[in-house]
Amino acid sequence: MLKNDHWINEQAAGGMLEPFQPTLVRHLDPEARSGPVLSFGCSSYGYDLRLSPKEFLIFRHVPGTVMNPKRFNPANLEPAPMHSDEDGDYFILPAHSYGLGVALEKMKVPSNITVICLGKSTYARLGIIVNTTPAEAGWEGHLTLEFSNSSGADCRIYASEGICQLLFFEGDPCATTYNDRQGKYQHQPERVTLAKV
Repeated sequence: MLKNDHWINEQAAGGMLEPFQPTLVRHLDPEARSGPVLSFGCSSYGYDLRLSPKEFLIFRHVPGTVMNPKRFNPANLEPAPMHSDEDGDYFILPAHSYGLGVALEKMKVPSNITVICLGKSTYARLGIIVNTTPAEAGWEGHLTLEFSNSSGADCRIYASEGICQLLFFEGDPCATTYNDRQGKYQHQPERVTLAKV
């Protein structure tokens, strides 16, 4: 069953999401409808996560290397600088490139829940694809997020604003949670976690 805003707010009060925004934020000053942001916070049946301003890495070509998930070479990544203007703080994801960021919110997934992370349509309409990422029952940490810019133009990726939506699905209790099996991506910090085997 897909969980609703009542359930999300109850679970967040117990530490499922920190920091937590109980309602959907679209403007920094809602009264004046000024300071528009890419929405974040609790919605009807999901939660829009924010991108952490701490780190954004972009894949670059290193001549003579081939990407290998079993022996990931961090030299293939370079930090993207933070930019700021009246629209907010942002990273630039170059055209036809791939980047890694991390969620601002820390998650503690209940043992009977699996979370699916999906991209926001505002970014999708610019050609930015957020990889569909699951967070299994018992997982805890800051999600590392993967972005592909499929367009022919560079694109801003805003920090501290909505970047993807979480959907919470309840299932029958499982025999072994992600925490029980000591999954390799457990307890990710608010930094990009690289590929592990």
